[in-house]
Amino acid sequence: MVASEEGDSSKDVDLASLPGVGPVTKQKLMDAGIKTVMDLASRGVGEVSDALGGDMSKASELINKAREKLVELGLLPKDFMTARQLLSMREKVARITTGSKNLDRLLGGGVESSAVTEFYGEFGTGKTQICSTLAVTVQLPPESGGLSAGAIYIDTEGTFRPERISEIADHRGLDPTHVLENILVARAYNSAHQELIIRELGDYLRDGKYKLVILDSAVAHYRAEYAGRGTLAERQQRLNLLMHQLLRLAESYNIAAVITNQVMATPDMFFGDPTRPAGGHVVAHTVTYRVYLRKSGKNRIARMIDSPYHPETEVVFMVDEHGVYDPEEQPKKK
Repeated sequence: MVASEEGDSSKDVDLASLPGVGPVTKQKLMDAGIKTVMDLASRGVGEVSDALGGDMSKASELINKAREKLVELGLLPKDFMTARQLLSMREKVARITTGSKNLDRLLGGGVESSAVTEFYGEFGTGKTQICSTLAVTVQLPPESGGLSAGAIYIDTEGTFRPERISEIADHRGLDPTHVLENILVARAYNSAHQELIIRELGDYLRDGKYKLVILDSAVAHYRAEYAGRGTLAERQQRLNLLMHQLLRLAESYNIAAVITNQVMATPDMFFGDPTRPAGGHVVAHTVTYRVYLRKSGKNRIARMIDSPYHPETEVVFMVDEHGVYDPEEQPKKK
């Protein structure tokens, strides 16, 4: 669903405006980082229940009231609408250029807002370079493929480099200093810290300054911390909550969410590519678009693996110090 962009200031709706939220309940929610009605609507029942002392029924009731309030204000779509109305809303979806016309075409025009787009592949396939380029191109004006907004970059593997951002920005004719000022970087040191950062995103998304959230990478900490089959259930449950919260944030604030993912081999597969993304079905069922990246000499191949409407096709792109581009448009060295 695509949220309305009108009245962005109304996203700061006070919790006390909801029936049944008194000073005590409001304080409990605030202590849990749920500061506005939009925050409440984008949280899961379990999380709100924990904030209220384990009252699941009240948590569910408050989340529904929060959604009804936002629908009333025009910040979220109604529960039921015609397919024609939904198509009209879909036409207003914003897109961010990746820097490659081929890759943009694969994605239907660029990385989409109100959705989660996943890029997965082996090391060196261009995942982080795509993220770095997107952090720059989102700051371009709409007529140039951007959203005139900043980006939030959550780095879980220590691979974010501001020097790369400066190179990409300079190549595209942008002021590197200004571009770096509009990128908010958070370094997640473990899975618990990563979850905390995701929960606090609402504080930075309310004013509309940031329209892109990058999580590079989503599953790395969970793979490192939950080793062995005995911890698999807990790992997948926590990862499931994280992914669903990211999706709800994307839909509620009409932002583009991009995640990268590691891969693992499937040894019992004798034919075809044995490479599979980490995270299992939890990640697969949550992301809106899933793109597989692989190397082919100096080129990179991107294949649309899962999408609600895109065909399963492949395109070619390249990566160097200037970011992402098409092979036929190889930039000249300065």
